[in-house]
Amino acid sequence: LSANPSHGDPIPLNPSNSSPKTSFHRSQTLGYRNGYAFFRLPTVGIGGERLYVNQLSQAELDELSNVRPTLTYGPAKQAPPSGFVPAHVAFDKKILKFDAYFQEDVPLSAEEHYRIRQVCIYYFLEDDSMSVIEPVVHNSGLPQGKLVRRHRVPKNNHGDPYHWKDLNRGMNITIYGRTYRIVDCDLFTQVFLESQGIELNPPEEMVFDPYTELRRKPARQYVTPSDFDQLKQFLTYDKQVLRFYAMWDDTNNMFGENRPFIIHYYLADDTVEVREVHKQNDGRDPFPILIGRQRLPKTFVDKKKTFPSCVLEISDHEVLEWFTAKDFAVGKSTTLLGRTFFVYDCDEFTRNFYRDKFGITDFQPVEINKKPLEEVPQVIPPYNGFGFVEDSLQNCFSLFPKPPRKNIIKMLENHLKVLRYQVSLESPNPEDRKRRFILSYFLSDDMISIYEPQVRNSGIIGGKYLGKTRVAKPGSAVDNPTYYGPSDFTIGSTIEVFGHRFVITDADEHVLNYMESNAESFPAATLQSLRDHFRPRQVAKKAANSPTLETGKQELDELIGQVREELKLHKSLDGKIMREAFCQCDEDGCGILDKAKFLALCDSLGVPTNASLVNKLIDLCSCGEDKINYSDFLRAFAS
Repeated sequence: LSANPSHGDPIPLNPSNSSPKTSFHRSQTLGYRNGYAFFRLPTVGIGGERLYVNQLSQAELDELSNVRPTLTYGPAKQAPPSGFVPAHVAFDKKILKFDAYFQEDVPLSAEEHYRIRQVCIYYFLEDDSMSVIEPVVHNSGLPQGKLVRRHRVPKNNHGDPYHWKDLNRGMNITIYGRTYRIVDCDLFTQVFLESQGIELNPPEEMVFDPYTELRRKPARQYVTPSDFDQLKQFLTYDKQVLRFYAMWDDTNNMFGENRPFIIHYYLADDTVEVREVHKQNDGRDPFPILIGRQRLPKTFVDKKKTFPSCVLEISDHEVLEWFTAKDFAVGKSTTLLGRTFFVYDCDEFTRNFYRDKFGITDFQPVEINKKPLEEVPQVIPPYNGFGFVEDSLQNCFSLFPKPPRKNIIKMLENHLKVLRYQVSLESPNPEDRKRRFILSYFLSDDMISIYEPQVRNSGIIGGKYLGKTRVAKPGSAVDNPTYYGPSDFTIGSTIEVFGHRFVITDADEHVLNYMESNAESFPAATLQSLRDHFRPRQVAKKAANSPTLETGKQELDELIGQVREELKLHKSLDGKIMREAFCQCDEDGCGILDKAKFLALCDSLGVPTNASLVNKLIDLCSCGEDKINYSDFLRAFAS
């Protein structure tokens, strides 16, 4: 036992702690003798432990175990074991090379959004290390060279390094957060991987940086100078100008017209000028030149639709053919910078030049007939539903609309003349069917208004239902509607007012009197329906007035006074409640009720009809056998 100097406790000397290890390096197995490398067996293991030289290796032990004696040929001879070769000797200077690229975002640039950078990935077989090197590109402005130094690159979070079995063509590899795309490899790498039984993917094309390709300067082109003597042309044709009279037809566009122009062709330098011809009071700005003097291109080398030929300067190598004097002729059209000009005449100098230079003798001027202006039909837009049709139509006739004309004579003749009708709402709701409305038709302007009288304890707020307006009949044309008139208002007819249907149940007597006085203006069916409706009421009134004339008003008043004295004890009878009940049962409002309905209503109100005086009053108020004039009867119950 040995004592611990710090604590004094003895520590047992086990085989594991008898000799603590302080050195963990491996023994050197490579040596040089006379300039040649040779290998030797290690004599000391890890930690400095002694290795026995004469101890059999595992390979030798396996060989001895496989020895079997044979009777005929003796023991089989075994091949000598291969010598020990370290990895840094077997794979010395053997490197796998892969061509790859990665994409890098460029956020703060208006010219490029991403950048493609090509790299070479090297894999060292001797120690399984890797490095990534980017070839230097001249004038790139980027720090290039070694991107990843040589070391064992981890491939996952556990720290496992990449092996050559993990590399192949057409795959992505991530090294420290950056993804590389392997596209190809060299011949040695291909042979090595195929010898190890790895099936390689087909190679891919290398992707190049688009911005670098854009900046790459095109190959320099050399153009042989022309032998045409421009100085001779200038000295020969100086101050000689061809003049053509042309017309530009722009009537197909909005506000376009036929406009005259003069085309000047300068023989000295083959330039063209287009001048406007102004007339007095033509309403145009006094700018005489439409196209300034310049050489005009006729055919481009590769004409693009988006090329702004009128804005940018055009170089000689972009134009295949320029306009010359032979491109202008009388009676033909010529397109100059997108405008087509028709040449209809030229001056005398131009005729002589073409006669001497090209042998053209036909210079018959073309008569220009101005195209007549087409009359654009005035299309009235459809009615939009706001306001009256006549008011909306005035907006189509003038910029400042005027109110439509009114029939003043009709308004003066029918001033304050109103036809009133009682209508009911046609609705699936039974509560709405009980509602009564007053429809007023104004003869002065043919307008209709609807008013709902207030009914006590009905739960419906009465008042104005429809303001004064004209109501069109259903199914009439939107642009030329047909409005309702007095001829359409018959008893029992249905009127549709903006989606709501009303049934005419009654009318004012003034309606019948007005139609009878103007019978030639109304259909016979309308007048007859009103006569049939008012006939029972007129008969009832005549019958109601006849008893009073016979018995006398004094006798009726005396009987009403006696009934009041007899019914003073019946305090439950309220004259106002009785009048409301009788008026509610009288749907026509004529003041006449059927005798059976009258007696049933008196029983429900508690009126003692069995009393002699009450029974006599009922007989006195009778209008025939089946009718009772309840207005005279209610005078006995007035409070």
